[in-house]
Amino acid sequence: MSSMPSQSPTGSQSLAHNLIERVCVGDIPTRAADLFPDRVAVVEDDRTLTFQQLEEQANRLGHALLGLGLEHQDVVGVVARNTIELLITYFACAKAGLICAPANLGLRPEEIGYCFKDARARVLIAEDALADLVRELPGELPDLRQVYWSGDNGHDEIQKSAGTFEQLMRQGSDDPLEVVIQDRDSVQLLYTSGTTALPKGVLTSHLAVSMAALTNAIANGIQHNTTVLVNLPLFHCTAINCITMPVLTLGGKAVLTKGFEVKEAARLIEEHRINLFVFLPMMYGELLADPEARARDFSCVTRAIYAMAPMPEERLQAIHDLFPNADVVLGSGQTEFTPATCMQRPEHQWSKAATWGTATAMTRIGIMDDDGNLLPRGESGEIVYRGPQVMNGYLNLPDKTEESFKYGWFHSGDVAWMDEDGAIWFHDRKKDVIKSGGENVASIEVERCVMSHPGVAEAAVIGLPHQRWGEAITAIVVRAPGSDVDEAAVLEHCKAKLSGFKVPKAVVFVDEFPRTGTGKIQKHMIRNQQEALYADRDVTDR
Repeated sequence: MSSMPSQSPTGSQSLAHNLIERVCVGDIPTRAADLFPDRVAVVEDDRTLTFQQLEEQANRLGHALLGLGLEHQDVVGVVARNTIELLITYFACAKAGLICAPANLGLRPEEIGYCFKDARARVLIAEDALADLVRELPGELPDLRQVYWSGDNGHDEIQKSAGTFEQLMRQGSDDPLEVVIQDRDSVQLLYTSGTTALPKGVLTSHLAVSMAALTNAIANGIQHNTTVLVNLPLFHCTAINCITMPVLTLGGKAVLTKGFEVKEAARLIEEHRINLFVFLPMMYGELLADPEARARDFSCVTRAIYAMAPMPEERLQAIHDLFPNADVVLGSGQTEFTPATCMQRPEHQWSKAATWGTATAMTRIGIMDDDGNLLPRGESGEIVYRGPQVMNGYLNLPDKTEESFKYGWFHSGDVAWMDEDGAIWFHDRKKDVIKSGGENVASIEVERCVMSHPGVAEAAVIGLPHQRWGEAITAIVVRAPGSDVDEAAVLEHCKAKLSGFKVPKAVVFVDEFPRTGTGKIQKHMIRNQQEALYADRDVTDR
């Protein structure tokens, strides 16, 4: 199935030997249930699951999936929000030697169909509430055999429907499911957001997921009594690999939400005494702007992580004030290297707040030029990684895999430099560096400046075609609630803080940004929308 070689599920190693020494994600709930059988592992709305229940139900579903005739490394697709059923399916696949492929719900239906067809998904587990999204998929997937539905409705009217999730579970046994699992067998298949091309399937191994779980637990101080809020979608590596797997590995509790609603998130933090979460900058913005949500007791929070976009110092100070007992730190990484690869250390949260932090425990980071030479500290180049949490490869894309592994390092596509402490000062994605008037400008630097204006909630800085400048630096801005800031005010603010060639040539105000399902701003769509901006606009004097 995979374009990457994998070891035989049997080989010369006996099952007994394999069970003793293996690295298997399916063993995570097993070990936790040994220590904390009656402790709540997962909370979803008014439902809870103890570690013993998670272990038994994952075993039961794993047996049932194998009973359908699935073979080693077959793919099980999932279309669901953050639900208990998704986690049961994930661990069931891990125990059974199958690959779990949760759909990125931010993709269009035809893109989701493309992903499952590319993966040759054999079985689909779907959330009843998402039936309309799934309705047309089965007919487009020739390798798909059955669809099972969480909830009471088996949707007999939808092609290949075979019953409910509960009915499938009843076909299995809750006896321990023990099959040979090799460390580098794939356990998850996550598709990239497809911001520049068709989504790419990233195959990730049991070893990579397990290493990432331990690395994140170390970086974030996760213990057996830690409680995390999982508000980002589990189809994304941040939620599944950085937050959920680490806390379940240690025996802590994961509180799931099916999306982000600021008052509900604040309530859950207070009610469940949440210790750790990851919010995107826009989520922090909503929290700071909501008096009712801000009034909650957040003294329990010890780690408030942010990701995906920079935040100005004023915003960080407000977050520190709201969470007085928390380290407020940035973490970064990408699906292909099972994040986090970098995390700000607590002592750097102010002195190096603009950095991505330093390498996590099992990660080596280098800065490389285009010829494969590692560069000394202080010089800019592409961020490259080494470590056991790297992907097995891109599914069905051996050339792309080989390209990303060039010169014996994984290539991130990010441009940065490393300081004397090993902190990573990110410049930009290679494709987002703006070449204006012969100068290279990092869009992220201009974004930080624009966002430091009190009237700005969010900003995306892009380069647009311009007859004189080649690419004109352009700020696309979402105003802060109640703000009437205009273009002149933003430009004056930037002129006071940036070199002249870095000041935007224009500011465009929008109500919202196009985003991926994980909240990333889709700059390619903004470029398409604004491509003709300078055709009729005279900015030659700026």
